[in-house]
Amino acid sequence: MARNHPAARAEDAVNAVVAKRLRKRGWQLQVLPYIGYAGTGFARLLARVVLARDGQPATAPTAEDAPIRRGFKVFFTAPLAGVDVRLRCGAATAVATTDRGGYLDVELRDHGLEPGWHTATISVDDLDVEVPLQVISPETRFGIISDVDDTCLVTALPRPMIAAWNSFVLEETARKVVPGMPAMYRSLLAAHPGAPIVYLSTGAWNTQPILTRFLRRHGFPSGPALLTDWGPTNDSIFRSGQAHKRASLRRLAAEFPHIQWLLVGDDGQHDPVIYEDFAVEHPDNVAAIAIRQLTATQQLLSHGHPLVRDELRGRPVRMMVCEGPDGFTLHRLVRKALAGAGDGSDTRSGADA
Repeated sequence: MARNHPAARAEDAVNAVVAKRLRKRGWQLQVLPYIGYAGTGFARLLARVVLARDGQPATAPTAEDAPIRRGFKVFFTAPLAGVDVRLRCGAATAVATTDRGGYLDVELRDHGLEPGWHTATISVDDLDVEVPLQVISPETRFGIISDVDDTCLVTALPRPMIAAWNSFVLEETARKVVPGMPAMYRSLLAAHPGAPIVYLSTGAWNTQPILTRFLRRHGFPSGPALLTDWGPTNDSIFRSGQAHKRASLRRLAAEFPHIQWLLVGDDGQHDPVIYEDFAVEHPDNVAAIAIRQLTATQQLLSHGHPLVRDELRGRPVRMMVCEGPDGFTLHRLVRKALAGAGDGSDTRSGADA
């Protein structure tokens, strides 16, 4: 068996030392549950096992009364690798082991649950934690996949100094929402009862509790978040955010072949090209593409110049491409696209629509 990358081995050694010392100080095991999703025959459960003071970290997703925290604090965690965990979802049960980052990403089969919201259970020793789970009906034909940074909340990523300030220094309650996005998502899902929304981001799993509270605070619909672990992988010092998004899109298309997704992102980074590539590969799984246009100032902060970094490259796609500066404009354009308005050409000038 090939050895892990040196950076991964170094990270594992540090985590082991930190965990040992924190256990001696009385820190206890804690399970952080993440919203899962399911189809009629499978369920995907996600969680992380860490050490926390008094067994309840203030970064827990459900800690609505948690003290206001600066972003850097969520990155100081003590993950527990190699912990055996029991999972129960309806009639399905499984045993899994946390990975080197303390994460669980487990698929269970034949759960027998009806479509709608349910709870699964993750158990470690005598600790039982409930996990929210949305079972998506095979009759569902529409869903939303949304980027987070600069699509739901303003972050001006990934310029290093700006990213560091927004991620590590800024208090979570100071983060700004992109105008109109919560209302657009709520309206679209209300028009398609039972439709899911999935938040797909290259952000770190460490930020998930803050992200969950942000989305809830600003009225975004509930849905699973698919994030990444910023640490080194078994064979590389850095993870690829683009690869994470592409793989997640393909997996969702395979799991829900009956759903056409509205893909929502921004033009500050790679979302337009990633979405276009996916639409070319899976045209039957894309209802429309909605791209939030960053201002020249936001483009400058995002990648160092005021021009759009990635443009759709003009390959023929069968769905509408809507572009606008905020959720209010995008909502109007998306509704037209979903209703089949127009001749199939791109909807580029959102501000002029």
